[in-house]
Amino acid sequence: MTLTVERGAWGALGALCVGYFMILLDMTIVAVANPAIMSGLHTDMSAVIWVTSAYLLTFAVPLLVTGRLGDRFGPKYLYLGGLSIFTLASLWCGLAGSIGSLIAARAVQGLGAALIAPQTMAVIGRIFPAAKRGAAMGVWGGVAGVATLIGPVLGGVLIDNGGWQWIFYVNIPIGVIAFGLGVWLVPVLPTSSHRFDIPGVLLVAIGMSALVFGLQEGNAYHWAGWVWGLIAGGLVVLTLFVIYQGRNKIEPLVPLTLFRDRNFVLGNVATGALGAAMTAQMVPSYFYLQAVRDLSPTEAALVFAPMAVVSAFLSPMVGKLSDRLPPRNLLTFGFAAFAVGVLWFITLATPHGSIPLMCVMSVVCGIASSCIWAPLPATALRNLPLQQLGAASGVYNTTRQVGSVLGSAGIGVLLTARMTAHSVPTAEPGHLPAFLKAPYASALTDSLYLTVALLVICAVAAAFLTPIGTALGPASPPPVSTRKDAA
Repeated sequence: MTLTVERGAWGALGALCVGYFMILLDMTIVAVANPAIMSGLHTDMSAVIWVTSAYLLTFAVPLLVTGRLGDRFGPKYLYLGGLSIFTLASLWCGLAGSIGSLIAARAVQGLGAALIAPQTMAVIGRIFPAAKRGAAMGVWGGVAGVATLIGPVLGGVLIDNGGWQWIFYVNIPIGVIAFGLGVWLVPVLPTSSHRFDIPGVLLVAIGMSALVFGLQEGNAYHWAGWVWGLIAGGLVVLTLFVIYQGRNKIEPLVPLTLFRDRNFVLGNVATGALGAAMTAQMVPSYFYLQAVRDLSPTEAALVFAPMAVVSAFLSPMVGKLSDRLPPRNLLTFGFAAFAVGVLWFITLATPHGSIPLMCVMSVVCGIASSCIWAPLPATALRNLPLQQLGAASGVYNTTRQVGSVLGSAGIGVLLTARMTAHSVPTAEPGHLPAFLKAPYASALTDSLYLTVALLVICAVAAAFLTPIGTALGPASPPPVSTRKDAA
């Protein structure tokens, strides 16, 4: 019986990873397409930024709600609904004939992603026992690591050979396959029928929308007074949300009892800082490789390809290891090694720095990320009750997305400041003259110290995690539905 349950659980994990891979791929694949979209749709920089901003907003804002919806209506059905929305919106993106249509399609795509993301973690937490959860998260983490890093490579290849539309068309076959596997392999799990927290939904939607919009667009509007007012208003509304959640004793959207678990709190600190660090690292790194070293988008992405390959290869093994070792050991090492890798890149990122050594640096960062992607979510959710995993995964994913927004805003402000200090142009550089390459590289590498600082915060949070064995949670998962039941 145990063997049958485990086979069903691993099959469900494989199906979930296909959908999760697709939405994470879409977060990075667009990064290399912005110039082609700008040219193809005859628009400007401020408008094309919204292609990413719209997706980020509609992905981040609903996550708390969609995690809770999975608890109530079943994670399988929310997952399949999200796949349908995301796949159809991808078709709309590819067919878009104007920048307005593309931005609208990306907003719908983000909503589909918000339905998918928290369900993957919730299902894994409910169908695998605590002792096997690290191995399962190892596979899940490997997929997450590869998807977020391979996006620019795949995007460059598709743009060079077919046009920007193909970065969206590629989602259609993946989405169809993911939907079929989800219907077949993902089990129907028990649901909890409770009152839905409508005031909580409204407060978090308003607060998150104001905060994320202000942070994401602040640099474009030169941090005008109304932008700061929007950010402050969002923080005030979110504070009211937290106060309301503490007083709501019936069915809060975010059970504050989650934050009594030290690993959940520290895991959220680490994943938020990691989301910010990854965003803050990618922007100056790709600008350096393309503007200073004159590499094509595909060539620039290939410099970081070893990171994806190594992370994918090692993550499943590290996941199994994380079930036996104190999680703080692996995670502290991973974050520290990642910080060392970024510091090494800073020393190499000169007008004539060694590209082969940068590829070796990428391997170091791949080893580091393999020690992060699997153990971090497994540790954050390990001690929580099964019935709260939907809400917990929503909080966890929201924290990471908000961290990405903060990282994007922070690196934008820092890049502008450092470029001004080095007297280099802040507009799209195109082909840099030789005399500007050194100061331009210096401005970019200066900004990368933000990534190092964020990774240090991650390492400190990881060092205080509770050792395994303190509270492992339930000994076994609920029974996995048969394929007939799941269908």
